[in-house]
Amino acid sequence: MVLLTMTPSIVESLRILDEIRAGDDSQIEHTPSNTADNDEPSLEDPSVGKPISHGQIIDIWNRSKINKSYGVRLEELLRGATVYVPPPPPKPEPTDEYKALMARLRREEEERSYERMLRKAPTKESFAERFPAAPMAHSFAEVNRPLKDSDLGDDIEHGDVQKQVTLIINFLISVFGCGAALWLATRWWSVPARLFLSLGGSIVVAIAEVAVYTAYTWRMAEGEKNQKKMREVKQIVQTWVVGEDDNKKAAIDEPLNLPEAGDAEIEPTNLRRRIKGPS
Repeated sequence: MVLLTMTPSIVESLRILDEIRAGDDSQIEHTPSNTADNDEPSLEDPSVGKPISHGQIIDIWNRSKINKSYGVRLEELLRGATVYVPPPPPKPEPTDEYKALMARLRREEEERSYERMLRKAPTKESFAERFPAAPMAHSFAEVNRPLKDSDLGDDIEHGDVQKQVTLIINFLISVFGCGAALWLATRWWSVPARLFLSLGGSIVVAIAEVAVYTAYTWRMAEGEKNQKKMREVKQIVQTWVVGEDDNKKAAIDEPLNLPEAGDAEIEPTNLRRRIKGPS
């Protein structure tokens, strides 16, 4: 059963009807009452917020219509009424076993707290004091060593970031500049035609910028690969003894006989040759 809450008008109507019924006992025979039903809440000592059923409200309204000296409309009785929500049931009293368990746990916790207060706190020691034989730098590096090589990341310098920002700005300027130029150049055309032409030109420029940048990065990557494949060969061209004037003079005056490109004895290779001159 859905119950409603009593409103001030319902409380006032019950008080007035009780006074009229007490003054005139003959009205009780003609008044249908639903308060005898045990399933409905009691109307004794009414107050705002107490529960009342819908049938009891209809009964109060019918009784007010019978008494010509006092009349109230049903909407006035229901104005401000809400669904009655009964209060939560009180918590059950804990059992004796539960009380004994909680008392034992409290005593044990108090004993542990007292023991912690009496026990001396351990002294603080650093890593070097705990492990005196371990080198500090090596230990720190081992502790903070990354698990995977990918965790190291790439070293990004300030110059690389500046180049990337400049590249993005140039890309945006090229795209918007092309669109604005096409928009201004076709000022005599219709607006839809100008719009489609500007968008098409901007898209074409964007695709061209991406293609050029992709080709540039590919060429740079290929150049780095070829540079790494080249081997550097060191060859002793001339020797001399330090401290001997004749050898020194001969080393200075004697011209270096470097192989020329047309010599048949030298085989063409992809190796670079480093020649060290006299100092």
